[in-house]
Amino acid sequence: PTLGTVKKPERIAALLELGSGFNPEFTGRENVYLNGSLLGLTRAQVDEKFDYIAAFADIGDFLDQLVKVYSSGMMLRLAFAVQVAIETEVLVIDEALAVGDARFQMKCFKRLEELKSRGTTILFVSHATEMVRSFCDFGLVLEKGKAIFWGDAKTATMKYLASVYPDQTQPSAAGRALPTNESNARHDANGCVNVHPDQDGIHAFGVGGAKLDWMQ
Repeated sequence: PTLGTVKKPERIAALLELGSGFNPEFTGRENVYLNGSLLGLTRAQVDEKFDYIAAFADIGDFLDQLVKVYSSGMMLRLAFAVQVAIETEVLVIDEALAVGDARFQMKCFKRLEELKSRGTTILFVSHATEMVRSFCDFGLVLEKGKAIFWGDAKTATMKYLASVYPDQTQPSAAGRALPTNESNARHDANGCVNVHPDQDGIHAFGVGGAKLDWMQ
């Protein structure tokens, strides 16, 4: 847009890339204070939240080592801990949670759910459709810079997958996409599609539930 008005909330936090706003020559502890100041907090306010941040990140003694020696997972832990410790009106997360072990990801989403329940707007950018389906309420699908769908998050993931595999799915009467070659799939009594992954050309998308019969 070349014309318009944007009303900015009082505070916006973002995880746009790993370690965004971190100085690699500073320790983790120093970067917590640096990041806090970038978000508009005083040193006293960061002091109040520091124990929570350290506990959430859970990187132990590495907190006092230079960030440049951190793994990508450790960087994510500390960066995420800082952002979620500061309650903002808008939190932007761009693919960052693709890194990190399953336990930490679960802890992150639990915290995000808490923020949602308190009224924080979370802009979650991801190609991980299951994350979008399980966490988001609404979904926006972009294709070549243009919006092609806005609405229910589950439907948005279907639209996204259909745009990625346009020649391999077709919409069913129920609004979900089923395999174009249905001879390679069978429906059970509950209407679920049983897909045999050892057969070539099988792709099934939708919200109706799918069962995979793994052939040995």
